Amino acid sequence: MKPDRRALVAGAFALATCGGRKSSAQPAPRPQLSDAPVSDLASLTALLDARRAATSVPALAAAAFNAGGFVLEAATGVRRAGAADAITISDVWHIGSCTKAMTAALYARLVERGRAQWDATLPDLFPDLAAGMAPTWRETTIDQVFAHRAGLSDINGSWLIARRNDRSALPMQRTETARSWLGRPPEAKVGQYLYSSIGYIIAGAAIERITKMAWEDAMREHVFAPLMMSGAGFGPPQGDAPQGHRAGVLGGFTPVGTGPTADHPAVVGPAGTVHASLADWARFARVFFDPRQTFLKPETVRRLITPAPGQDYCYGWGVYRESLGGYILSHVGSNTLWMTRVTLQPDQGLGSFVACNADSDAATRPVGRSLMAAIKSGAVL
Repeated sequence: MKPDRRALVAGAFALATCGGRKSSAQPAPRPQLSDAPVSDLASLTALLDARRAATSVPALAAAAFNAGGFVLEAATGVRRAGAADAITISDVWHIGSCTKAMTAALYARLVERGRAQWDATLPDLFPDLAAGMAPTWRETTIDQVFAHRAGLSDINGSWLIARRNDRSALPMQRTETARSWLGRPPEAKVGQYLYSSIGYIIAGAAIERITKMAWEDAMREHVFAPLMMSGAGFGPPQGDAPQGHRAGVLGGFTPVGTGPTADHPAVVGPAGTVHASLADWARFARVFFDPRQTFLKPETVRRLITPAPGQDYCYGWGVYRESLGGYILSHVGSNTLWMTRVTLQPDQGLGSFVACNADSDAATRPVGRSLMAAIKSGAVL
């Protein structure tokens, strides 16, 4: 199922190298505010417990926050199914495709410093690959790549399997990904929406060329450090932390450990391998509505959250403005072993997160709806 261009969110990758099952993360329907809102810690905790009981997921965490910090946060369950180590509010969660907004923000920081341009074409960014590019790509801009309007297709299983076995340096793998995909014609007409994690991997390769460092190091230097995202990192969380879980054919969830197969191959990084705590998420998300933030200039923030006319996706955010009474940014992330949901209402200066250490729309969506209803009603202001 291809993402609906009217959807609030863009779903995450799908594929077999994380267990042979297509991700259940699909474009979410428009939020329904009929769900009963939570109003305090007790009601949020009760909601998380109810969703865990209904879906058997190991753990759920959720938070609502404003420019000043959290106004409501809770976490229930265990880090690993079958174990007794309880989840904590400070634990980290794999955020999947919610990474995309961070990669776009990293590029925006480079633009502000005069090191990059939004209208740079793919040959500008990859001059050594230009001769082998299909003709269509020669006028395609990085701006179109970030908006999923470049006509790039998405990740497929054979590519993931090959990358799983690739031992070359990550920047080399990302450049080779650019070479391979740009050497073939577009999957869709340039300018038409087509969700593409490959596009963000190519954007990551461009960032590596600009910064002369791996995307992971550039992310640490230009995003994590200035925002004091001390718990953020890449791949499956390590040590005393939650683990992702694979759904069983007959139900239930099995922890997948912390090894290489507990996430997509690291080359996917710019499109979706970050892990972060709820606090780290909030520090990043507040950039998009806190007037006091200095991480990005106001005009840059406006660009990052404003799609072109007639479009509803830009720079890692699904964008929606209709009868809900505000401007909404949203995204879902999943690598088939985790699921996270982020929703921001910049007009109100509020946001919410939901995180699960299993890929369960049935567990996370009702929590996200209830938090959104609480924000809308003013219950958690």
